[in-house]
Amino acid sequence: MKIKGKSVIVTGGASGLGEATVRKFHSQGARVTIADVNSDRGRALEADLRPGALFIETDVKDATSVQHTVDRTVQQHNGLQVLVNCAGIAIAGKVLGKEGPHDLGRFTEVIEVNLIGTFNTLRLAAAAMAGNPPDGEGERGIIINTASVAALEGQIGQAAYSASKGGVVGLTLPAARELAGQGIRVVTIAPGTFDTPLLAGLPEKARASLAEQVPFPSRLGRPEEFALLAQHIVENVMLNGETIRLDGALRMGPR
Repeated sequence: MKIKGKSVIVTGGASGLGEATVRKFHSQGARVTIADVNSDRGRALEADLRPGALFIETDVKDATSVQHTVDRTVQQHNGLQVLVNCAGIAIAGKVLGKEGPHDLGRFTEVIEVNLIGTFNTLRLAAAAMAGNPPDGEGERGIIINTASVAALEGQIGQAAYSASKGGVVGLTLPAARELAGQGIRVVTIAPGTFDTPLLAGLPEKARASLAEQVPFPSRLGRPEEFALLAQHIVENVMLNGETIRLDGALRMGPR
């Protein structure tokens, strides 16, 4: 599918990997909806990219909120062909730490945003895409999810985050198989360590240490590199039902 002229929703689109994806797709001629809870950043990005960009405050955990975003996108951008799920949160907490067992509320929150939020947007976007006329390949839509290498090599303190991202990986193939009948592809990207707001708060020494662990290139990933892969997934119709690592050959250790 060609990106030019298509309607795209990017959740978590106001910063990090999502913002880079919004900018990449907009530069390729797409009409992009920035779906995020951060209204200040979202509106600023919309103003920067106008025309062709629309910000809608969106809570991916909430069915009504996401349905509103999908409906308004379809109305304003004349349909919906692409969804890129970048919304996510991360916490650090041991299963059994110095202060006792892991806080169940914090664990639940991560699952709700990262896994349930992904499924919520996927299901509602797929419902809208299923009504699209098929293109020459019989394709009606593409859904790209964001997991993490932590889904496969979670470190100590990442139980909640790894479980949430592991769920996204597990969701990918069955969703792709089911939605194949509607001509909708589902692909997941599993990034390694990327230079995003999630890592921005770390001391420079810690950031440098993370970069050194990447075999090649020995640096943090750039959000634009995530966006470039998302673009290729949209354009390559044979990519379906797969989780693609984007990590410079990184394999995470236990700590």
